[in-house]
Amino acid sequence: MTTRYKLTMAYDGHLFHGFQIQSNERTVQGVIEEALKKMTKGKRVVVHGSGRTDAGVHAKGQVIHFDYPGKEIPAKNMMLALNALMPIDTVFFDSEIVDSDFHVQYSTKGKWYRYIVDQHRFTDPFNRFYTGHYPYPLDIALMQKAAKDLIGEHDFTSFAASGGQIVDKVRTIYYVNITSDPDNKKIIFDFIGNGFLYNMVRILVGTLLEIGNKKRPVDDIPRVLAAKDRQEVRTTAPASGLYLQHVFYEEVPKKYRLDLKKD
Repeated sequence: MTTRYKLTMAYDGHLFHGFQIQSNERTVQGVIEEALKKMTKGKRVVVHGSGRTDAGVHAKGQVIHFDYPGKEIPAKNMMLALNALMPIDTVFFDSEIVDSDFHVQYSTKGKWYRYIVDQHRFTDPFNRFYTGHYPYPLDIALMQKAAKDLIGEHDFTSFAASGGQIVDKVRTIYYVNITSDPDNKKIIFDFIGNGFLYNMVRILVGTLLEIGNKKRPVDDIPRVLAAKDRQEVRTTAPASGLYLQHVFYEEVPKKYRLDLKKD
């Protein structure tokens, strides 16, 4: 008999080699499975994540599930037990027992990624692992205008890094928002969609930065989408600025569904 647990967690991705377990590398999945192995006295419990964040990518709302063998443990106690075994760069902040047909990846309704750009002239040593650095002039209005062309259903082949395993490159972006935090010299990009391809958010950010710096025309995104060619956009923003902000298991709120709003 097993009990399926769904837990929400945050982690600092700087010292992790991504989420997915890899031999001889420190990964988020590996750390959690090692903790569960201690709790089950040697049994392997397979952990499933909502998405496989890459090396250096952070999460404020990653979601996992696993089937725990033996006697059922109250959800809160499971969270407390795991947190007692977690390293300092990882924490669980929500836990619940779910039905056996729930799947942390296949049950999703949408994902929210955030990318933070530091605009100081020189790299801030205290932010270098938590932002992307771009010290050049940026026109926020141009980037916001260009981002509107990403809303809706498109084939994002041009914005997918090589090496991805997924053949179908069609995704729907519900929401893009770009804001400036002048006091801290930061630019914040938010993307919400039904799914994202390998390195897609980082490539989108790199492209929008080129538009904001006037290296690329503001109306270039429709052309790039139509080309379905990765060579059209070669810039990929660093992993350090990317955060998995939230995973939606209910319908994405209408305030984030810009794809449903008419001009």
